[in-house]
Amino acid sequence: MVIAGKLFMIEGEGGKGDIALRVIASKLKGFRREDKEQGISLLTEIKDLHLTGDLLFGTFVQDELVGVYHRGELIHVPRTLEAPFFFVEQADKHRVVLTIMEKKARANNIANQLSKILFMTTSRIVEVRIEPSRFVRFHEDNFEDTKVIFFDDVDIPNVRKLSLYGSALADTSLYAEHLKHGKIWYIVLKSRRYGLVVGLTRNGVVTIFSKATKDDFINYVRDEVIGLV
Repeated sequence: MVIAGKLFMIEGEGGKGDIALRVIASKLKGFRREDKEQGISLLTEIKDLHLTGDLLFGTFVQDELVGVYHRGELIHVPRTLEAPFFFVEQADKHRVVLTIMEKKARANNIANQLSKILFMTTSRIVEVRIEPSRFVRFHEDNFEDTKVIFFDDVDIPNVRKLSLYGSALADTSLYAEHLKHGKIWYIVLKSRRYGLVVGLTRNGVVTIFSKATKDDFINYVRDEVIGLV
């Protein structure tokens, strides 16, 4: 089963993540909101919140209406979606990184909702960015284990993206040639430490393609991805 998630960063008023995990925990604890749509009660709440050292875990639970056709009629049926999330506080860098274990579009939506809960605005939880040069170093440290590379910001006219696929990308001169014309945007590699096949984008979207658990995902992101941001 594929596990996906996306990283975000708390943008402090001074440009840094100047809010401690204990403060975040106090603001999220017990959060529950009820909305009504088409006469149906829909709940949004934070569950399973617990703080352990520099990690704050929780689950974002939200009801939504889904349209289904029944005998020629569109009927709206409520369903409940749950998305685990975790904050990591990096005291030495004065920042807090948030990871939401959902696909990109839904993770973005949840990030905005968490920002409103914590700060009354959507502008305080923002996308992470991995510097292209750091992304190159990360890839080249795993050169022999990289299977897929996508390049963006390509300077060749009428070419938007370039890609390389294969099991021996370290041995091809095409990598060096592509790097002259674009920046690495997405890579798929096998983690030497965890043995997991992982996809990673420069804006912090992480996908584990190997069989893995929630804890595997958390450990991988904490140990190998957050340091790149």
